[in-house]
Amino acid sequence: MAETTRIAVTPGDGIGPEVVGEAVRCLETLRAKHGLAVEWTRFPWPSHAWHEEHGESMPEDALAQLQAYDAILLGALGDPGPIDDAERYLLSDSVSLAPLLEMRKGFDQWVCERPARLLPGARQYLADERAKDIDMLVIRENSEGEYVSQGGRLRKGTEDEVATQMEVFTRKATNRIIRYGFEQARNRAAERVKEGRTRTFRTLDGRTCESQVCLVTKRNALRHWGDMYTEAFEAISEEYPDVAVHHELVDAACMKFVQSPWAFDVVVASNLQGDILTDLAAVLSGGMGVAPSCNLNPTDPNMPSMFEPTHGSAPDIASQGLADPTAMLFTTARMLEWLGRKDPTLAAAGKELFDAVAADLAENAGSQRGTHEIGVAICNRLTG
Repeated sequence: MAETTRIAVTPGDGIGPEVVGEAVRCLETLRAKHGLAVEWTRFPWPSHAWHEEHGESMPEDALAQLQAYDAILLGALGDPGPIDDAERYLLSDSVSLAPLLEMRKGFDQWVCERPARLLPGARQYLADERAKDIDMLVIRENSEGEYVSQGGRLRKGTEDEVATQMEVFTRKATNRIIRYGFEQARNRAAERVKEGRTRTFRTLDGRTCESQVCLVTKRNALRHWGDMYTEAFEAISEEYPDVAVHHELVDAACMKFVQSPWAFDVVVASNLQGDILTDLAAVLSGGMGVAPSCNLNPTDPNMPSMFEPTHGSAPDIASQGLADPTAMLFTTARMLEWLGRKDPTLAAAGKELFDAVAADLAENAGSQRGTHEIGVAICNRLTG
């Protein structure tokens, strides 16, 4: 009998509790249908409500508590809304979003993985018909780089104020994120072969490959880490002769994401540059309302990975039952597939949930439905 998998559910702020509620509904449906060995605990933190009551976004021992779980399912953090309440308890983004960084670093979730595939029914923002073929995976280095929070402010609030923000890059983290990108490129190519939808990418020497990794830097201006990334990329690529390679500067990558996103397969970028590119990729594949996100620790099974949709707390529609839970449900499906490394029944349940959400998206393209209505419709598909 499979060991019970434990999930920490942290709904957070704004629309977080609403979309997480539908995710839990789907988890309950799948557990009842398949007898899954999975359980979850809901936490009232991190959140604005917890901070208002306790003066902190989460308890001092929050990470110790969360480490007892196999995964963290996060709703959203930020402005809790409603936006028309000028007296609402409101924290700065640097405070309300700090728990995200604490969890990513505390559990060494060194991979931020965001797929961008334009599914039937999702909004196509680009007019070019080739945009229907968008299918990329953006992999963001999630443990260091621009988000290490080293620096400070001197003579704060005066005309002579000085703010410093350091970037820190290590060869160890660089090597592991680049190698992870190549491994995922191979995995994606193998999956496409199974599904009968192979793709081809040309190499610099004129060969064709079924997968590609594009490295993104700003090495012309940020030389030191840009050159280190480039050298590591070139060395590691020699281990993967079956994968085509490509390099873009981040500004050119943003341009080409819009001009020809169908030309990308796997993209590897630093923490900040990956943050920007993943949001752009999400819009190109239908918008934040359908885009999942994963913060993964592939190397330490004792550390939980964290799963969150790309959208924020949406204070303008919070507590109105209008939030689309699709991104949250796609994220939940990816969480189950990830947990399936230890329990294959969870991977199968994740695939079943993904297929149900994708079918609902295709059937109801453009229709206006409430949060609960969408959740119920997907549960009906799961039980039908």
